[in-house]
Amino acid sequence: MKKSILYVLMAMVMVIVSAPFVFASPEAAAQASAAPAGTVDYTKAIVASIFALAAGLAIGLGAIGAGLGLGQATSGASNAVGRNPEAQGKVMLTMMVGMAMTESVAIYALVISLVILFANPLLKIIGM
Repeated sequence: MKKSILYVLMAMVMVIVSAPFVFASPEAAAQASAAPAGTVDYTKAIVASIFALAAGLAIGLGAIGAGLGLGQATSGASNAVGRNPEAQGKVMLTMMVGMAMTESVAIYALVISLVILFANPLLKIIGM
């Protein structure tokens, strides 16, 4: 457990450290050459990497929640049909409606992650 947490923290540090090189643009290079020596502004790169991390966490946690809910719904329906086979039609209908509602959580998580990545109003504030 501790080893996996260490790996996750190392991956997060690598993303934050490598983000300035990934998101560097020609305009930023021109500004950096015009700036006095020793002053580098990593604000945009750090903010973009944090947004990417937040989007990944949003879709990841949403998918985990939906997967757990779908598994419990399927398990409960299987147990109910196994105990009372005559009620299979009603159980399956209820299960399908419940699974559709549970799957909507994953779709909402996807929408939130896409908003964080592409339609984030904070990007306009920082000038990205």
